[in-house]
Amino acid sequence: MDVFQLTTFQKDILKEIGNIGAGNAATSLSQLLGQKIDMMVPNVEVADFNEVIELVGGPEQPIVGLMFQVEGEITGVMAIVVDIEEAEYLVQKLTHNPAFQLSEQTNGAELEIAMSALGEIGNILTGSYLTALSDFTGMNLQPSVPHLGMDMAGAIMTMGLLEISQVTDYAIIIDTEIRQEEQGHEQIRGNFLFIPDPESFQKLFAKLGWN
Repeated sequence: MDVFQLTTFQKDILKEIGNIGAGNAATSLSQLLGQKIDMMVPNVEVADFNEVIELVGGPEQPIVGLMFQVEGEITGVMAIVVDIEEAEYLVQKLTHNPAFQLSEQTNGAELEIAMSALGEIGNILTGSYLTALSDFTGMNLQPSVPHLGMDMAGAIMTMGLLEISQVTDYAIIIDTEIRQEEQGHEQIRGNFLFIPDPESFQKLFAKLGWN
């Protein structure tokens, strides 16, 4: 089976897993941000790394990327990618500082606070998705401590995924939308990437009955 030729049924299964994870994450984010949050997964695809960079806005798009190693019965990398403006907004909400901005001029203390806030969101999202995947497959999966980066998409994706890109060519892309009840900024959209190593791709498909 070629991993880049998912059937409609297979995409639906991955979307269902994504939506369950998104629902769990929305509950936690609602508590963290102090307002009602809804999350949904409008689309799931499998793409090669060049396509991934284009899907997150192209190589020159400024982004914040959070990378996690997946450990357990399958291994690989999970990544959350949002553009700078969306990341700024999330930090503003978490720190109650509406004037906060992410830039090369952001001082060290403020940047550390921002990275901590974004790391907390990343932990919630990754933990929720991995829990949903674990429930579907019966496998024990755990995320590592996140590695955060802020740069052009091409630089972050190349450096962050360099090691695993040497052994696999494809990523599962779970589009994620965060919707909230706040006028003027109703929707945050990001990409959630799951990149199992080649053996784990096959093991994952086997657990989901895709042999």
